[in-house]
Amino acid sequence: MTSWNALLRDQFEWHWEHQLRNRLAGLSDDEYFWEPVEGAWNVRPRGTATTAMAAGGGDFVIDWVFPEPTPAPLTTIAWRLGHVVVGVLGMRNAAHFGRAPVDYASFSYAGTAAEALAQLDREVALWLEGIRALGEDGLDRPCGPAEGPFAEAPLAALVLHINRELIHHLAEVSLLRDLYGHTESRR
Repeated sequence: MTSWNALLRDQFEWHWEHQLRNRLAGLSDDEYFWEPVEGAWNVRPRGTATTAMAAGGGDFVIDWVFPEPTPAPLTTIAWRLGHVVVGVLGMRNAAHFGRAPVDYASFSYAGTAAEALAQLDREVALWLEGIRALGEDGLDRPCGPAEGPFAEAPLAALVLHINRELIHHLAEVSLLRDLYGHTESRR
C-alpha cells in the first residue's frame, strides 16, 4: 500500500537533507545581509527600514509594502529566510500543527545568519513532524479557514504547495550565495 504521507514528506525532506540544508551551512552575516542591488528589500535594525510598512516585533524588521511594487524588488537572503520562516512555515505550523501564533508584524527577525538558520531549522522540523502526525487520513481533512480561499482543499494540497514554496525559495537563497561568492571574490 502506498503511503502518501511518506511520499509528501519525502518530496521536501530529500531536497532538505541532500541539497538545501547543506547549501546553507556556513552562511555568514555578510552574505545574510548582502544587498546585490540598490533598493533590495532586507531585514534591518529597527529604525533603519527603507519601506513604509516594515514589520517586526523585535530589534530587526523586514522590509514590506502592500501592494508589492511592480517590478517586485529583489530580496536578500535575510529577507527570503524571514519570509520562509514566518509566511511559508510559521503561519502554517501555527494554523495546523500547534505552533504559537505568528505573523510578519510580531515576529522577532534574526539579526544574524546563525540565528536565522536556527529559526529555519525549528520551523522545518515542526512542519515535517506535523505532516507525519497527520497520518494518511489527516491529509484528506480540509485546510480550514486559516487558508482562506483554499479552506475546503485537502491538507495534502497545502503540503504540496508549501513543499514547492520551500524548494523554490531555498533554491533562490542558494543562488544568492553563489552570486555573493562570485561577486565578492572579484573585489
